[in-house]
Amino acid sequence: MASSKTRASRLRGGSTPSNERPPADTLSPLSLLLGMARQYPGRLAAAIAALSVTAAATLAIPSGFKLVIDRGFSGDGDIARWFEYLLVIVVVLAIGTALRFYYVSWLGERIVADLRVRVQDNLLSLPPSFFEENSPAEISSRMTSDTAIIEQVVGSTVSVALRNVLMAVGGTIYLFALTPELTAGLFILIPIVIVPIVWFGRRVRNLSRSSQDRIADVGAMVSEVLGAMKIVQGFNQEDRERARFAGAVDRSFQTARRRIIIRSIMTGLVIFLIFTALTLLMWKGASDVAAGRITGGTIAAFVITAGLVAGAFGSLTEVYGNLLRAAGAAQRLGELLAARPAIAAPARPQALPDPPRGAIAFRDVTFRYPTRPDAAALEDFSLVVEPGETVAIVGPSGAGKSTLFQLVARFYDPQAGSVRVDGVELTRANPAEVRRRIALVPQESTLFAASARDNLRYGRWDASDAEIADAVEAANAAEFLAALPQGLDTQLGEGGARLSGGQRQRIAIARALLRDAPILLLDEATSALDAESERLVQGALDELMQGRTTLVIAHRLATVRAADRIIVMDGGRIVEEGTHDSLSASSGLYAHLAGLQFDS
Repeated sequence: MASSKTRASRLRGGSTPSNERPPADTLSPLSLLLGMARQYPGRLAAAIAALSVTAAATLAIPSGFKLVIDRGFSGDGDIARWFEYLLVIVVVLAIGTALRFYYVSWLGERIVADLRVRVQDNLLSLPPSFFEENSPAEISSRMTSDTAIIEQVVGSTVSVALRNVLMAVGGTIYLFALTPELTAGLFILIPIVIVPIVWFGRRVRNLSRSSQDRIADVGAMVSEVLGAMKIVQGFNQEDRERARFAGAVDRSFQTARRRIIIRSIMTGLVIFLIFTALTLLMWKGASDVAAGRITGGTIAAFVITAGLVAGAFGSLTEVYGNLLRAAGAAQRLGELLAARPAIAAPARPQALPDPPRGAIAFRDVTFRYPTRPDAAALEDFSLVVEPGETVAIVGPSGAGKSTLFQLVARFYDPQAGSVRVDGVELTRANPAEVRRRIALVPQESTLFAASARDNLRYGRWDASDAEIADAVEAANAAEFLAALPQGLDTQLGEGGARLSGGQRQRIAIARALLRDAPILLLDEATSALDAESERLVQGALDELMQGRTTLVIAHRLATVRAADRIIVMDGGRIVEEGTHDSLSASSGLYAHLAGLQFDS
């Protein structure tokens, strides 16, 4: 099983190639978040203002203590006045901190919400081929774990980083104003602190990316196993899945452990260097006070301010590591945003004729799935389906039958030849307009974790209750839907888990009935039904197919006897064509398949 790191490193289907990525030790991916924050200039300005006020108030505290010591303790000053000054600073600091927390947290939540919406919007524009080449479970992990990292960083870490930058700069200026000599000594030692931050930071970034990939592996495995729980338990593979999951969790832990070790070493080393330098400077300052070169208030203000500046620089070790993690998360989400659909409307799409006719034409089509480029699903395939004609497509598994449906709905484009609907080549038309003319009943019915009513309305969202009732009745679904606890308003569970396979299939058929499209694609539409339900639904389908162009894929040949024409496919080509009677009388593939089914 390919790791999410492998998948993440080369998102296909139009995404940014891996060789265009920014270096692993840069924060450039965070520009995506900055651009989104700029959409809220008022909130951004308020957050920056609050940050500035809190940083200034914090730096004013040492000045207040200097005044208390030099003037309040001098014997001729009003000490209460200077403590009142300190209290005013504290009030300003408290109010500024509250406002900073609100505006920064608001921006964090808003940016993450907007980012999720933008990613989802882009994902909905990508063709099915993208999700065959890129694991949906891994993409889902990016939408959850990566956005959680960004939410934490934007709502907290960025605020801390900006505050520390302001305090470091403002504190430095104040330190030079207090005592240039001591401050110069302090900043001679700063490069000794910065070098380890940069050196360790690069390694933290790489390990943070690996850690996020390992977490994505865990999420993908959980989604895969829970979605196949009946198979897991049915084949008694619980112990294997426990061991496989434990292995994935352990790999995630080991990667996180390496990251934690490096960050621990980095933090400890930098703090040691900072406070060693601060101790040496305090020693020198104490000597200056004893010699009368500076006042006691000055050395007190210097010590407090130097502590704030040192703390600001020291916290940058953790802040920088978190920013690197956020940059990795932003990069991964940026790849999803950068992915461009291979199937898209041209700049000036050709309009389909109105009213629709329902004609379909394949002309010399050759097609290979992106995941199987060496095997042609269709080879030099040509077929014309007239408006209102019912064409059945039969053949062994892998013959290319379902591929015809994928191309008609323009989920894929052929590598050679053309597919036309009502005389318009699909690559020149808007895919959304093409799909509005198609109703599809897939072999594996797909239902959503919503009510039965909403699943039915997916065929046509503005359908009235009366139209829904007619479609349900025609699909022979009225009886079991009425028996549900809340009728059509009953929640069906994920994937329609509360229904049987036949019931899910009948809802899919009712959904297609509501679509009321000129082209009907039936892919084994009655495969999950019992004999009685199949008879009733087939009667409804026969009525539905009147006046519509219908392509029917069927393995059970008894369901296609009444088709106007039967196409027999094998190896991506048409090998036979005719009616049931004419093909049965021949000695070809259809007769062989019919003999196997009807004789048994």
